Amino acid sequence: MGETASAIFAWMEHQEAWAPLLFIGIHLLRPFLFLPVMLVCITGGVLFGPIVGSAYSVVGTMLSSLLFYRTIRLVPSGLKKLRSLKERWLNKHSHLTVKQVAILRLIPFIHFHLLSYCLLEISTDFKEYAKSSLFANLPLAVIYTSIGQWISLLSIPVMILFSGGLIGLCFIIRKKYEVFLWRDFFQTSP
Repeated sequence: MGETASAIFAWMEHQEAWAPLLFIGIHLLRPFLFLPVMLVCITGGVLFGPIVGSAYSVVGTMLSSLLFYRTIRLVPSGLKKLRSLKERWLNKHSHLTVKQVAILRLIPFIHFHLLSYCLLEISTDFKEYAKSSLFANLPLAVIYTSIGQWISLLSIPVMILFSGGLIGLCFIIRKKYEVFLWRDFFQTSP
């Protein structure tokens, strides 16, 4: 798979006018190709430079998020799977904030569309979801595109430390209250 991706990106370097559209298309096909968002954003920085690559990565991740919003309701089994995955990782009634999702998107091994589902839960409509997605996708695209080569040169222990720091930061900016439903607090025996 790595050789195929290298060949595709080498071919894209020589396409000039089509390269941005192909790059954004790869962002849209990324879930089906099982490519991590981080890899695609880093490649955008290598191919187009940090500024233009960041812009293309923002467009690509936004289109991917908006496509997710439109298609997830058409696949009830996918929605159910994301819901159960979220409940397994988080409390049943807790919701992440947009800032927490933006920070968690920087951690390479957290599923991109699981975090999109978290944004979907806290958004009231498409417009609010689009704003939240833009805010959450911007740091991901800018950081991985700008300093992608630096991150790719880090050792595994440093990456674990970096991810732990991001999780700690997410814990610090969390909501400071918990919501209990009446029926969950006072459980009746069957």
